[in-house]
Amino acid sequence: MRMIKNGYLYQVTFMANVFPVNCYLVEEEDGLTLIDAALGFCTKGILQAAETIGKPITKIVLTHAHEDHVGALDSLKVLMPEIPVYISARDHRLVNDDRSLDAHEEQTPIKGGVPKKLITRANILLEEGDLIGSLTAIETPGHTPGSMSFLDLRTRALIAGDAYQTRGGIAVAGDMKPWFPFPAFGTWSKKTALASAKKLISYQPKLLAVGHGEMVENPLQVMEQAAASFKRKIG
Repeated sequence: MRMIKNGYLYQVTFMANVFPVNCYLVEEEDGLTLIDAALGFCTKGILQAAETIGKPITKIVLTHAHEDHVGALDSLKVLMPEIPVYISARDHRLVNDDRSLDAHEEQTPIKGGVPKKLITRANILLEEGDLIGSLTAIETPGHTPGSMSFLDLRTRALIAGDAYQTRGGIAVAGDMKPWFPFPAFGTWSKKTALASAKKLISYQPKLLAVGHGEMVENPLQVMEQAAASFKRKIG
């Protein structure tokens, strides 16, 4: 486990040199908001990170329902049963194994694994613009229909889940990078992902933090380049 601090944001990384999986701790006055729950074996590392910071985890917020983002959720809830769990209303359906699509959504199959034995269900369902402490929720569908990103209003740090990746080269969800193709494999709608990537650029983030790869400071130029490259590929 590796932890890197940038402002109020702590990136907690597992398997950094092989298959990097990130989750994040956002520091608030009264505690820490955990964004994503990594893989099943990551529980101890997440708790150690919080202990190192010296504040309790008070909220668990999920960017989307894929197994490398919810893997330790059940074990964390066993240890901290009182902590609320947040996910988008749309991906809450996916957690409940509902892979149906709405009429306005691209009619292609939802991809990526959701743990079949996941017990925990979110008790707070998020919509666009909801506030979680210092974070504002941004609907960024594409990787999954209910993917969300979170912007820290104090610093404009953007925690984007798999809407972008920086491992193997910066890319929008769905854009295949040979050195790290896995986010592309799990992306539901390339067209929707591109629209969400452009939407995130409009928020003018000062820091980009993603599910796979290193954090990027002053990321606008590389985000714009990644979106333009993907647009050329998909037309």
